[in-house]
Amino acid sequence: MRGKALQLNPNVIKRNERVDLIFKWVAILSTILAISVLAALLIDVLSDGAGRLSWKFLTSFPSRRPARAGILSAIVGTFVIMGLTAAVSIPVGVAAAIYLEEYARKNWFTRLVELNIANLASVPSIIYGLLGLGVFVRAMDLERSILSGALTLALLILPIIIISSREALKAVPFSIREASYSLGATRWQTTKNAVLPAAMPGIMTGTILALSRAIGETAPLITIGALTYIAFLPTSPISVDGTFPFIHLSFEWLKDPFTVLPIQIFNWVSRPQKAFLVNAAAAIIVLLAITLLLNAAAVYIRYRFRRTWK
Repeated sequence: MRGKALQLNPNVIKRNERVDLIFKWVAILSTILAISVLAALLIDVLSDGAGRLSWKFLTSFPSRRPARAGILSAIVGTFVIMGLTAAVSIPVGVAAAIYLEEYARKNWFTRLVELNIANLASVPSIIYGLLGLGVFVRAMDLERSILSGALTLALLILPIIIISSREALKAVPFSIREASYSLGATRWQTTKNAVLPAAMPGIMTGTILALSRAIGETAPLITIGALTYIAFLPTSPISVDGTFPFIHLSFEWLKDPFTVLPIQIFNWVSRPQKAFLVNAAAAIIVLLAITLLLNAAAVYIRYRFRRTWK
């Protein structure tokens, strides 16, 4: 009976082979379809906006005249918002991941926290915009400022950073921790000197990909009241005058209104003039270039950290 049970039915084998072949071709066709649609969109955007790209377009402020309009304030606002978002979200997200993975006890409370973090990662971005409007703009009276926008985007990507950082920490072999403990290291010394360096490629990759998502978000910033037309730059954080110590730091720029590339693109697309649609296509190309640079930075950082760790 055991010998008969081990015999394979030729018909079953052929049927499984046919199913595998069908699945393979469905996967190939789906991939080709997705790449074709993406290529068509990229070709359309490049054909419309490539001719509009110029140094004047990058260094000019928005204007009601399409030929004079540029994206300087949107580019500067994008980098300022993303820099402040990274400064807030990365330390908090990585610290939370370290605590949950290395220090927290595995009980019902930590499981509840982990479940809520996973659920927050899938919440629509406009919900974070409403949260930022209620908490930062109104309750904390930060108004529609750079700080409000950065804190809102930080909340948006914080669950993603925590989850990706925890997965990177889980991927570190436990034997590394045991080797560190055997040498007399404390838990913090083990985490700082052994676990974090090994997990850093995954942490940095997840963090940069989370920032790549935030850079293209429009709904949360529109919800909190980011402006669609700004013809000036934020206040400089550094001022020079004749009084000691001559160079002074200022935080007034945190209260300034702002705009970013996605909002500027949204503004131009909503206008009926065809010339503004060309400007929007050119701005999309710039936004895609910045996103690709961030993704390339993620790949490079991952490669460098892996090489250093080895």
